[in-house]
Amino acid sequence: MIGRTGETLLDRVLCVVGAVAFSQVPAYMQQYFQRLGGHLDEATRQLKQFEHVATQAGESINAFAARAQASTDTVMARMGDIVAATITRVDDLSAAVAALRAATPWSRPFVFLEHVDLGIARAAWADFVPAVPTNFEGALYAGAGMIVFLALYHGAVRAPIAAMVRRSRARRADGELPRVRPA
Repeated sequence: MIGRTGETLLDRVLCVVGAVAFSQVPAYMQQYFQRLGGHLDEATRQLKQFEHVATQAGESINAFAARAQASTDTVMARMGDIVAATITRVDDLSAAVAALRAATPWSRPFVFLEHVDLGIARAAWADFVPAVPTNFEGALYAGAGMIVFLALYHGAVRAPIAAMVRRSRARRADGELPRVRPA
């Protein structure tokens, strides 16, 4: 078993590792959120262009998309599909941005998973730069990381080893196991 000094050092190392690891959750989500906002801005810009064309034709954007989709001209029908997909994309991205903005620090990972756009998430991960969030949310996650890593160590490593040592000592005390003498 690790000596008392070694165990204290291990506890401290696990606290630091847990804090650093968990503090990356809000850092990643911030970088994801920035990408999400960029995608929303671009989709909104594209939708405004379509709305301008629809307005010039005297139609709402939805009527314009439906008319284009119903066209026998395959190019126009595809254009209608693009307009309809852009409307849906803006709605989906807007809902995700609103939900993430309204989420609490503890609910944000679950809201993220509910609204995640995998393409944006992959791109954010590919460019992710670890950070040390110095705000309240970063501190919450760092504290949670310390607790989780220490709980895992004490529950999955330290406690089972301590139980094995106690059983071994008890068997030795009962005469079940011979003592091994160092040479």
